[in-house]
Amino acid sequence: MRIWSWCEDHDAVLAKLAREVSPRILRAPARLDDVARQLDEYFAIRRKVFDVPLDLRLARGFRRNVLAYLSQIPYGQTATYTEAASCLGRPRTVRAVGGACAANPLPIVMPCHRLVRADGSLAGYVGGLPAKRDLLRLEKH
Repeated sequence: MRIWSWCEDHDAVLAKLAREVSPRILRAPARLDDVARQLDEYFAIRRKVFDVPLDLRLARGFRRNVLAYLSQIPYGQTATYTEAASCLGRPRTVRAVGGACAANPLPIVMPCHRLVRADGSLAGYVGGLPAKRDLLRLEKH
């Protein structure tokens, strides 16, 4: 699964998926019905936790560890990039945590929007800072 952000090149995302996973993935859109339903529920503030099988083939090593950490940040809460790096046993890798979030193939489901700077301010997000701000506001309800 890969979630596309409106500010990404849709065709480039599909081409990368076909190249790195399999071209067959593009011919099975019904497989995404469950995650689409769960995303709809999330945006309607009826879902706080996603229950879908995740294919993390697009994430390896430290990036995969960051994604696992993200899934532990509860709905409506935030953590800092510094906390994430420390919890992963690599306190000097704050920028690498940010890089892993930038490459997150499953934003929202793997909630990188819940990571903020040490001072609580927002830092980059694949969908842009307004989208990150909106997701955090949504989760405050």
